Amino acid sequence: MFQVLQGHIQPAGHRSRKARLVSKEGRCNIEFGNIEYSNHLAYMVDLWTTFVEIRWRFVLLLFVASFTGSWFIFSLLWYWIAKSNGDLTGQNRTDGHVQCVDNVNGLTTAFLYSLETQTTIGYGGRALTGHCAGTVALIIVQSLMGVFINCFMCGVILAKISLPKNRAKTVTFSDTAVICLKKGSLCLLIRVANLRKTLLIGSQIYGKLLRTTTTPDGDTIILDQVDIDFVVDAGKDNLFFVCPMTLYHVINRSSPFYELSADSLPHQDFELVVFLDGTAESTSSSCQVRTSYVPQEIQWGYSFLPIISRTKTGKYRVDFSNFSKSVRVTTPHCVSCFETDADQRNHNSSRDAENHNQQQKSGIDNLGFQVIDIHDSVDITKM
Repeated sequence: MFQVLQGHIQPAGHRSRKARLVSKEGRCNIEFGNIEYSNHLAYMVDLWTTFVEIRWRFVLLLFVASFTGSWFIFSLLWYWIAKSNGDLTGQNRTDGHVQCVDNVNGLTTAFLYSLETQTTIGYGGRALTGHCAGTVALIIVQSLMGVFINCFMCGVILAKISLPKNRAKTVTFSDTAVICLKKGSLCLLIRVANLRKTLLIGSQIYGKLLRTTTTPDGDTIILDQVDIDFVVDAGKDNLFFVCPMTLYHVINRSSPFYELSADSLPHQDFELVVFLDGTAESTSSSCQVRTSYVPQEIQWGYSFLPIISRTKTGKYRVDFSNFSKSVRVTTPHCVSCFETDADQRNHNSSRDAENHNQQQKSGIDNLGFQVIDIHDSVDITKM
């Protein structure tokens, strides 16, 4: 019934190469195909979210292109004004000619003046003369455009830096899950740790079992989702997430893992996705941490090593070197074996108690008899 497996420490399991929906880091492995062209325009309608979600390399490219492009476009406008007014080198200038912009006599100087204007450098070598009304309107437009680009790019960079998923990177799950006995029940255990000292407020833990199922009508459902309840000793909501916690799911008759055994587990085809939702204490932003486990990453008959100890100075110390390590323990071969053995033990205990009660009865008490004391013995026998 039980596997007596003791004394062997199992290191963190190797990550399986099996295709999964959610990676160990929490990224979703999914792509969309045959999307209509009109739906692609929706990304441009929600322009802000698109810029926040794109990769950093594209953000940096957008940053450089937006500023450099605006400088060059306005330099062409300044060059056109200078050419129209006859300010360029090589143009015939009359006596008393007044330039629109001092020292702008070519495309290069026009670009430098555009850069100095938009970045408010103002070296003093190039400036408006006030002779051309168009230059006043153009410098107002360029100044407003520069402010808009500065605000937009600063907002995008700050939004990307403060994304909640960056906080989620400091929350880690154990590389493997284990199945062992806990509080008299067979349970599936997972470890999770917060690497920062700041708490995640209102943390909630839950899971989804993804598998392919077939309905009674013969329809095949890919990625069918089944709820998996995870709890800790302190409950499942509003956790005090200050140190690593061990989540466990009780494998009973209502659990989708009820039919599993130590032999059949490695041959199953499912994916267990675990979620942890919470609010960052320092930024008040909601974040979600997720990871997944395939059957090859679930160890039957193992238990996690302890990692929390107390130092001589009175502080609590967490040893992350044993965070994902496990040790073999005595574990039932399957859930039904464990329940059968438990029922047999309960039946034997009840029978032993009944036999014990029967042995304590030495006779039958009859309340019709009267108890009297005999002091002297009388010999009534005659020869």
